[in-house]
Amino acid sequence: MGEHQILVTGATGKSGRRVVRRLRAEGAAVRAAARGGEHFFDWTDRATWDAALEGVGAVYIVPLDGTALVRPFVERAARLGVRRVVLASGRGIDVPGYAKDSGGMLEGLIDGEAAVRESGLEWTISRPGWFAQNFSEGFFAEAVRAGELRLPGGDGAASFVDAEDIAALVVAALTGDGHSGRIYELSGPRAVTLEEAAATISEAAGRDVRYVPLSVEEYVAELVGQGVPPEDAAAFADLVEPLREGKDEHVSDGVPRALGRPARSFGEFAASTAAEGGWG
Repeated sequence: MGEHQILVTGATGKSGRRVVRRLRAEGAAVRAAARGGEHFFDWTDRATWDAALEGVGAVYIVPLDGTALVRPFVERAARLGVRRVVLASGRGIDVPGYAKDSGGMLEGLIDGEAAVRESGLEWTISRPGWFAQNFSEGFFAEAVRAGELRLPGGDGAASFVDAEDIAALVVAALTGDGHSGRIYELSGPRAVTLEEAAATISEAAGRDVRYVPLSVEEYVAELVGQGVPPEDAAAFADLVEPLREGKDEHVSDGVPRALGRPARSFGEFAASTAAEGGWG
């Protein structure tokens, strides 16, 4: 994007901080924005938007869950001279019944996609499925550290995508040609069950991690017993439903289509996490 900076929102998150690292490794001028990042940015405080967007030519947009703020942000970005946007979205958002939306996130995601498509800017949409990094730094990480994945996942599988692949695609779309007007659905190269994931992590980490399948009722009761409000416990159970029902087993072609190489496997993710000391 020439002399213009690249703005990365959500710059402390799983994909955002990897995007920042990769862009800087390529010598790009990056504004890493987040509430706790180098450049202060708060989705809920529109007074922070202009300072984040000033002098920016391209933006990686990581929306705030449960909000519909992408549309006004993109409109403001266009007025301030931004020419290219890459939006973080989610696989399955356009599939009716793909997942329960008790957390209220779907409407904002759908409107965000529509906003970038209607913006008149060069746009790309990234739709990743389940992050492999949920096991190392996200949803499942605490259970992995404890040695037991106690989840209502049944024997369902998911084609977990490595956040490094997400970041590589985002950087390619922010800095290169040929990605404008494209929606990339992202996954790993094959589906992995929770039992297989636990075994793979065990081998890489050199310690035992096992999967304990629970019913939804057992899972919610355990969370409530740990002090989680019942409505939040039910929402967590809903997040696992697509995995349990096998709705995220399919393999998407976004990584090879965008990057010209295979997606990283779950085994590669587990091994690289172990090499970085990420399994504790």
